[in-house]
Parts: sequence; structure tokens; C-alpha cells
Amino acid sequence: MFLAIIFLPFISFCCLAFFGRFIGRLGAIQLSAVFMLLSHISALICFYHLYKLNQSYYITIISWLDCGLFFINWSVVFDSLSISMLTMVSFIASMVVIYSGGYMENDPFFQRFLSYLALFTFLMFILISSDNFIQLFFGWEGVGLCSYLLISFWNTRVQANKAAIQALVLNRVGDIGFLLGTAFIYYICRSVDFNIVFALIPLYEHTIFYVLGQPFNIVTLICLFLFIGACGKSAQIGLHCWLPMAMEGPTPVSALIHAATMVTAGVFLIIRSSFLFEAAPSVLTFITLMGTLTAFITSTIGLFQFDIKKVIAYSTCSQLGYMVLSCGLSQYNAAIFHLINHAFFKALLFLTAGSIIHSLAGEQDMRKMGQLIKILPSTYNSLLTGSLALGGFPFLSGFYSKDFILELAYAHITFHSSIAFWFGSISAFFTAFYSFRVIYLVFFSKLNSPLFYLKNIHEYSISIGLVLNILTFSSIFLVI
Repeated sequence: MFLAIIFLPFISFCCLAFFGRFIGRLGAIQLSAVFMLLSHISALICFYHLYKLNQSYYITIISWLDCGLFFINWSVVFDSLSISMLTMVSFIASMVVIYSGGYMENDPFFQRFLSYLALFTFLMFILISSDNFIQLFFGWEGVGLCSYLLISFWNTRVQANKAAIQALVLNRVGDIGFLLGTAFIYYICRSVDFNIVFALIPLYEHTIFYVLGQPFNIVTLICLFLFIGACGKSAQIGLHCWLPMAMEGPTPVSALIHAATMVTAGVFLIIRSSFLFEAAPSVLTFITLMGTLTAFITSTIGLFQFDIKKVIAYSTCSQLGYMVLSCGLSQYNAAIFHLINHAFFKALLFLTAGSIIHSLAGEQDMRKMGQLIKILPSTYNSLLTGSLALGGFPFLSGFYSKDFILELAYAHITFHSSIAFWFGSISAFFTAFYSFRVIYLVFFSKLNSPLFYLKNIHEYSISIGLVLNILTFSSIFLVI
């Protein structure tokens, strides 16, 4: 049952990649949706099982690397962190696959697109369930490769190819940091297994390592390199440019990458390595300030965007800043709380934006919309719910987690936590402002759509409507 969660998407990928042309469009979407839903159901059963027994499971599949004293087993770990992430990612992936059946039904390479989604999900599962840094890095690189394939899926568009290359290059900058951190971990611990490393780190807490003749605390150096890796994947300020540019890919890709999977990998790495980061308080202070800066700057950039998908993309950067900020304050439970809640309403926002773009024949500029509430009332309800959750409206999922993080920042009586609280509060105001700016420009402003769009505009199909209604329900009532 545990291994079924991970390998069902891989089986789906193999069937679609090798037999997609024989299965056909309808068979491809049915097969992909069934395998994703089965993976999610398996994750729910395992989640309940772990919750009742309150214990973790370690499963060794094969011996992977064995070279003298350096050996690594291909193993998976199922604890409270990994099973929570697996449940959330499998749910969002299932919704994206079902949504794609209506959104991309006329695409000539539909089966290939679904195979990429399945491979992306499988590699994300590998990343989440890893029990050592090398296996985690394998999944880390895998989702980076799949993001390149998905962003550049419409490869006849120059901007899509440029965006995919930019995402790949900027993520490689972070990957270098991750590799250096892993190399230093093996240098001092002679292992990359999480349990062994976390047990040995207190012994090296005051060990000095010389770089170019300058002394550095080895644990501080490791944590700094790991955080550079997290900055690449989770789009912290300085390495954030690839995230808005990734909007050049199909909307289901934007929802999958930005809501629950690739962008949360960096936050997941920090949470998984929390034993390391707790031994480096100076790095935690730096992480808090970086998260605060990311949340504030990207929220201000979002105020001046007119591309509906880019506004939501910058809001993703801002929310990732909140998660990193929470990790810097050693509040890892709050970070995972916001990460999971964020996945639901951000997927809702992206998929609703995709429904609007689909109705307007590919138009993404909000200045060319207006008065759509009369034509797309159901879409309006979905976008309003997602925007309220994102803005932190009381009693919606986003309110509980975002308010919790700001309260924790206020409760820490330190200088950097005070900065985090005040700038985080200002960022929350900006987020609410540009969320309702999107609603006004799309649904209430003066009608600016060409007559061609108005003649062909339509509400979403059954598959798209099903997904949006499920995510709307999740954004209102599902608080993990």
C-alpha cells in the first residue's frame, strides 16, 4: 500500500509514454486519472494508518550504491511529514489531470503531456519519501528536468523555450549549493542518511572548517549551502525570476508547479533538515530575513502586473516567503501548515484563471477583460473564494495558517522577528489588495473584450467545473 503511492504514477507514465498513441485521448485521460486517484486513495489510507498508530515506517527497496565505506540503499520513509506531503501532492496532481482533460482536449500531443505530468508526480514522490540526501537530490533534479519539459511543452513558442531555459539555469545555481552542502555532510559524517546525520551533527556543532584561509563553522556552512539550494527551488529573492516566467507553460502546469510540488521542494528540504538548521542560529536569522524580503518585494511587484497568471505567480513567491520566514523562526509546523493550505487555494486560483483564459481564446491581459460576471458567474465564485483565502479572509483556510505565522513572528521578542511581523503584515495587505484588483479588472471593470471573444465566450466544461468545485470546497472547509 505504501509503495503503491509512489509507483502508481510511474506505471501511468510508462503506459502513456510507450502506448499513448494506441490508448487514444479518452483512454489516456481515463488511465491517468484512475492511477492518480488510486495513488491519492492509497495515501489517505496510509495517512489514517500512521495517525492511528503514531509511528513511522522505513522500507528498503534495493541496495543502490555500494563503494567501500560509501553505501546507499534505495529506501523510503513514511512519517508524519512525508505522508502529509504525499497526500496533498497526490490530491493536487489528481485534480490537475482531470482538469487537463477538459482544458487540453484538442492538443495534438495530449498523451505526451499527461505522461510528463505522471513522471513529474512520481519524481516529486521520490523527493518527498527519500531517507537520504542523495536520493532526495535524485528527485530534486528529476522535478527540475520535468519542469523544463512541461514549461516548454508548447515548444513552437519562443517565450516558452526561453522561460524553460531560465528555470533550468536558475535552478542549477541552487543545485550547486545543495551539492556542496551534501558534500560537506558526507565529509564530516561519512554518511548521507538522515537519521545518522541528524544524530551526529551535535558532535560537530563547534567544528571549524577553513575556506581560503578563513575559519567557518562547519554546520553553519552546511546549512547556508542547503538554504541556497532551497532558494533556487522555492524562488526566494534573487533566484525568483524563473517562477513568473514559468507562466508561459500550459495553465495545468502552472497549477501543478506553483501550488503543491516543485516550488515547495525548497521549503520541504528546510523542514526535513530542521535538526541541522537548529544547530546554526545565525543561518536561521538569515532565513527569516530572506523570507521576509521575498514576501514583501514580490507582493509589491504583484501590484503592478496585468497578466492574470503572473499576478498569481508573484503571490506564490510571496506565500513561499511566509513559509521560509516561519522556518527561520523555528516554527516548522506552521510552515507545513501554510504549505498544505496554500496548495488548495493556489491550485484553485490558477485553474480558475486558466478557465477564464480558455474562455477568452487565450487572452491573459486583464485590461482586455471586464464585465465577465454576467457571462461567467460560476467562474467568478471560484476566483472570489480563492482570492479571499489568499488574502487571509477570516474562517477560510489561508486565514488560519497566514495569521498563525504572523502571530508567531509577533510573539518572538527579537529584532528580526519584529521586522518579519511588520513587513509580513504589510505584505498581507498588498496581497489582499492585488487579489481584489484582479477580481475588479476581470469581472467588474469597463468591458474591453473584442466582439470576437464575446461571441465565443463560454462557461467551463464538466471536468473543469468538477475540479474547481472540489477545490473551492477545500479552500473553505479543509484546514489541515
